[in-house]
Parts: sequence; C-alpha cells; structure tokens
Amino acid sequence: MRSDDELVAAAKGGDPDAWRELYKAHAGRLLLWLETRASGLDESPDDLAAESWLVAAQKIADFHGTASDFAGWLFGIARNHTANARRRSGRRQAASAAMPAGEHLATGPESVFAAAEWVREALAALPARERDVVTCLEVLELDVAATAEALGISPVAVRVARHRGLKKLRGALLPSPFVGGAQPAE
Repeated sequence: MRSDDELVAAAKGGDPDAWRELYKAHAGRLLLWLETRASGLDESPDDLAAESWLVAAQKIADFHGTASDFAGWLFGIARNHTANARRRSGRRQAASAAMPAGEHLATGPESVFAAAEWVREALAALPARERDVVTCLEVLELDVAATAEALGISPVAVRVARHRGLKKLRGALLPSPFVGGAQPAE
C-alpha cells in the first residue's frame, strides 16, 4: 500500500489508480457534505461534486501535501463551487442542513430514519458555521486541519465552533433539569 505522499505524487503524475484511490477515499463524504449545503441551488450536489473533482484534476500540480491534506483542499474547492452556485442562483441565504431523502440513503429500520431525521433537524437549527464544522468533524470525520481548510477558517475557529455546536446539540437533546428557569445556588 502506498503512503499518502506517494499517492498524491502518483495522482500528480496522472496515475489513474491513484486518482481512483483518492476518489474512493473522499467522494462519498464530499457528496454527503454537498447535500447539506446545496439546498435551494439550481445545481445538484452531484454536479457540484463533479465540478470539484474536475478542478482538482486540473489543479493537482498546485497542490502540495498528503492524501489527508487532499481532503481539506478538495472540500475547499467544493465550498467555492457552492458559493459560486449560490451567487449564480441569486440566493445569499445560508445553506440548509436538511439532506434530501433519496437514493443516497441506505434502507433500514424506521428508527434509523427517525434518528437521521432528528440529526438533520438538529443540525439545521445550528448557525451555519457551527453546522458546517460539526458536519465536517462528526459526520464526515474530517480532522480539524482539513475542516479548517475546507471551510476557509482557522483551526481555532473550528474548535470554538465545534464546542458551541455540540453544546447546543446537547441542549436540544437533554432537557434542562431546572424547572421554571430556576438555577442551582452557587
């Protein structure tokens, strides 16, 4: 098995097997992420993902890093494409976190779908930055550095947004034990 650096070097050299490995490692997460950001756009998440991969292939010579770094770079390209699509659509609203039901969801027990719906609704209630950070870190399993690059923010901002987002999600999940707003004496 190749190391990350060898994989990127092979992709830069035009090795189709290296591109297949990079695609296999990142395509599913990229499409899922785009589905959370692309509501209200004229372009589908599949089209945005295809455009992102095309730009990545065209600009791979400018990329320097490992296959792990590639995820942040690719997600940054996709973020820019989504922003451009939003401008072209004439919409400047924040992306909705509701993932459309459809062919990308696996079939399974109704409880799994109910839980997935709760997650979509809970994420949709978060501010855009917190939603994007939590989605990247917790759902897509990107690391802090890749998330920071993908969203165009600093690693510190990623950590702060994650902390705030998870705190709000915990608040939505766990009702307050203090009835009537009474707080414990300190």
